[in-house]
Amino acid sequence: MLLQLSAQNVRLVQKNRQQIDVLINQQLFTSFLYPDTLEKPILYPVIAGNGVTVTRGFPLAPRNGDRTDHPHHTGIWFNYESVNGLDFWNNSYNIPAANKVKYGWIRNTQVKPLQAKDNKGLLSYTANWENQAGHRLLAEKTNLLFSVADSSRIIDRVTTLTALQDTVFFKDVKDGMLGIRIATVLEMPSDKIAEFIDSTGNLSKRSASGNGATGNYLTCAGKTGNDAWGTRGSWCLISATAQQQPLSVAIIDHPANPGYPTYWHARDYGLFAANPLGQQVFSNGKEQLQLTLLPGQSVTFRYRILITSGKTITAQALDRQAQEFAAFK
Repeated sequence: MLLQLSAQNVRLVQKNRQQIDVLINQQLFTSFLYPDTLEKPILYPVIAGNGVTVTRGFPLAPRNGDRTDHPHHTGIWFNYESVNGLDFWNNSYNIPAANKVKYGWIRNTQVKPLQAKDNKGLLSYTANWENQAGHRLLAEKTNLLFSVADSSRIIDRVTTLTALQDTVFFKDVKDGMLGIRIATVLEMPSDKIAEFIDSTGNLSKRSASGNGATGNYLTCAGKTGNDAWGTRGSWCLISATAQQQPLSVAIIDHPANPGYPTYWHARDYGLFAANPLGQQVFSNGKEQLQLTLLPGQSVTFRYRILITSGKTITAQALDRQAQEFAAFK
């Protein structure tokens, strides 16, 4: 039986010129952030139905126990490591000005009128994938549909990228495309020593196991833990126990996406990403995609993010969610 949408209220509120809040029953679910100071639009923070934040706070608002690595991992985002040689994935405030020329920037151009009714809310925006001189490679059009189903909160993302005056080449590389940097509690336990920060900026070194990590990955193919990385699947789940309750985040791929089923770039330290374009890397050279768009050509990516709290979501339920999402346009 598929999850049934309940009569919960979803509202979209323009908080300021560069932030839109998504509220469920008057409580913050997430914010769409697109200020000029960020190198791409993001959803941040993302909060489960029981009030637990599932995304890392660092670097925007560090929380106790956050890791301090990879400052470009912020909330939920969509970009890629190699587009005509430009690195959109790794760009952040941490890149020296002299090196910025190697990195791309996704600049929001328009947020369309907000739509919300009952348990669904739609946010649409456009953006340009540019180099540092402002030369546009790709035009992006994205729809973000927010909904609630019992104990789950759902984000359905549809992104269309259109090549402009240049042929655009996505090299098969590791870092892409839909990424989530998950909170400490969802990380996998590990004895490896790492650096963590508290809300006042103090740093300490300890293991993830000693820092509250309780997470574990599961894919539709039955891969768990670190064995999920670099494997294909229609869905992947990270689940944990937070505040003595089940907590999970799942990404569901869509059959119409390039490279379906996607490869999972799922790391124990908290990066959870779907990368359908890195086939040569993940297959050790046995496959390749090397996606290329001629001027005027487009490609569309569809993903569902399912955030569940207070109850355990089963593999069977995720299979049904994947089947339902396959019909999503």
